[in-house]
Amino acid sequence: MLEFGAFITPSAANPQSPVALAQVAEASGLDLVTFQDHPYQPAFLDTWTLMTYVAAQTQTIRVAPNVLNLPLRPPAVVARSAASLDLLSGGRFSLGIGAGGFWDAIAAMGGTRLTPGQAVTALDEAIDVIRALWDTDERGGVFTEGRHHRVTGAKRGPRPAHDIPIWIGAYKPRMLALTGRKGDGWLPSLPYLQPGDLAKGNAAIDEAAISVGRDVREIQRLLNVGAPQTDVTTWIEQLASLALDDGIGTFIVMGDDPRVLQQLGQDVAPAVRELVARERGVRGTSAGPVRSAIALARRRDGIAYDDVPVGLRTIEPGDFEYADVRSTYMRGGAPGIVLQPDSPAQVAEAVAFGRRHPELPLAVRSGGHGVSGRSTNDGGIVIDVRRLNAIEVLDEDRRLVRIGPGARWMEVAAALGEHGWALTSGDYGGVGVGGLATAGGIGFLAREHGLTIDHMVAAELVLADGSIVRTDAETRPDLFWAVRGAGANVGIVTAFEFVVDEVGDVGWAQLAFDATDAEAFLEGYGRIMESAPRDLTAFLIMGAARPGQPRIAQLMAMIDSDDPDTIIERLQPFAELAPLVQQSVTVTTYPRVMANADLGPQHGSGEPHARSALLEHITPAFARDAVAMLDAGGSYFLQFRAVGGAVADVPEDETAYSTRSANFSVIAFGANPDRLDATWEPVRGHARGMYLSFETSLRPERITEAFPLHKLERLRAIKAEVDPDGVFADNFSVTQCEEVEAAA
Repeated sequence: MLEFGAFITPSAANPQSPVALAQVAEASGLDLVTFQDHPYQPAFLDTWTLMTYVAAQTQTIRVAPNVLNLPLRPPAVVARSAASLDLLSGGRFSLGIGAGGFWDAIAAMGGTRLTPGQAVTALDEAIDVIRALWDTDERGGVFTEGRHHRVTGAKRGPRPAHDIPIWIGAYKPRMLALTGRKGDGWLPSLPYLQPGDLAKGNAAIDEAAISVGRDVREIQRLLNVGAPQTDVTTWIEQLASLALDDGIGTFIVMGDDPRVLQQLGQDVAPAVRELVARERGVRGTSAGPVRSAIALARRRDGIAYDDVPVGLRTIEPGDFEYADVRSTYMRGGAPGIVLQPDSPAQVAEAVAFGRRHPELPLAVRSGGHGVSGRSTNDGGIVIDVRRLNAIEVLDEDRRLVRIGPGARWMEVAAALGEHGWALTSGDYGGVGVGGLATAGGIGFLAREHGLTIDHMVAAELVLADGSIVRTDAETRPDLFWAVRGAGANVGIVTAFEFVVDEVGDVGWAQLAFDATDAEAFLEGYGRIMESAPRDLTAFLIMGAARPGQPRIAQLMAMIDSDDPDTIIERLQPFAELAPLVQQSVTVTTYPRVMANADLGPQHGSGEPHARSALLEHITPAFARDAVAMLDAGGSYFLQFRAVGGAVADVPEDETAYSTRSANFSVIAFGANPDRLDATWEPVRGHARGMYLSFETSLRPERITEAFPLHKLERLRAIKAEVDPDGVFADNFSVTQCEEVEAAA
């Protein structure tokens, strides 16, 4: 689509005037506002300062220098400044840059006088430095030994909010060639061009681009044009001709007349777009962005990238956004393609795309926090449902809500909290709804209100064949049974319906204990939790002892009461268990407790290693083996989550989730999988079952540990019906290890 912008003088005589003109440009519907950069000119405002101020005083319009004077701005500093402004403006910055000029003035300011050839070389080197500092996906510092710019170990970052384009103001052959090799756009001024110069410049840029394997369409063609000297109709025809004949995609009008900016945005731009679209339709041509040759070269083998349905958002390894979607909170990944549907129909299209690649891993991701690490992969397909994140109240009297799988629990808690409601949901607000709500959901309200799945009354999901179905207790009840505890096996849930609880202010305690006598402390924690009223749910973390220091145990407890006396009464048994070394007890709200996450991109690395068990009781024998595991270095910490209470009220066979009689979910995190397994084996011997969301092992037998045989057989029968080809095979598929017999 054609874009239109303004080229405003950064006059210091009336400092607010360029700001006001930028606001007029935005109100008129223009796409960008640009400012010349002459740091040696005392009559002008500093361009970086002005752009930052304008970005803060506007909401949608993009800002850019036109063009930045490189000789007075070190490229490493430019990279930091550009990324910072892009982040602060929400991705509204573009970088127009030039090689210099006005060398007497530059030298007077302390800059280095360069010949034209040296200036081009310096700009070439600067572009490399800028892009390297933006590339935070690479490890280590930036080193370059150029003729004019040297960087020795500069740290990368910050990463911009979007892929900042670098536009080059170029006229001479060497600059045009540089634009073709490395630029994202060509930004000349029409008054400086002679007839035929646009065609010659485009040809030179295209030739240079092709010589390095680039698609010429990667390079945007922008043009600074003067204010109209003729009638509007003629101006519209002139701009349309430049777009059609010379490929100009962005017109930037030079001048400071607000009436011209209003006319450009409200009358001229729509007319030019319509005229160009109509003529291109007649000619049978089209224009649009393309992936760069570099991006295309990073595609993985075996993926039919060109077969992705039109309209389905796609992120490939060569795309700027890839660094923010390749990994999860705990696991590094390198998928071949990430699909981000925004509707059930698009989820069905994504599943169909996955079905056409049966040899590739297929991961499904909601929030990407998952301990199991199965929501990314290497070289495969990821269906990322983060855009299905709506939260809506369907029936206030029934407390019936509908929640998309891509919503984060922190967001859900905040939305429900406005009504005085809550839904138990793990212990970290950054977790996505989809993964937790199909596995179980052990949260801080579990002992009183049950698991997350116990509040589910319906689900909408996409099956392996692409069909979109609704399931509840009356409609496809087998599927509804499976979704609650083994949902990843049967489809991708696109919406959940829950009946939530009324929850007011709560007690929230964070306590740290001297757990030198670790075995006794674990036994005591277990004993207290099993006998405690259901309004108390407490999670415990214990690590290995450190030389010369007491072992510390950390307790996080929620009491569903706003009465201080009740809160203290519930916590008192823990205070008598071991010496407190730190404590924080407050009356707060469930949303505030869950507001503990950064909802930004996740950049996990490596492979998580965790083992999971569901436990009836913390016996002396279990405590002994658990402490031995910690002290042997098999795990850097164990986490205990209290369940029991309301969780056990639900009949065991009502959901696929199993071992409801357990009072504790135990998770062991370790750095070395072999050592973790060796020291975990005695601990696992005390278990009754397993919660798969906290298990990273690929042992096929873990499926039989998670589900008793009769449930496993029922799940396999359901999967055979809804996913006979095993499309959803990479997230604890129940068809793995079918020859392993499990005790009934």
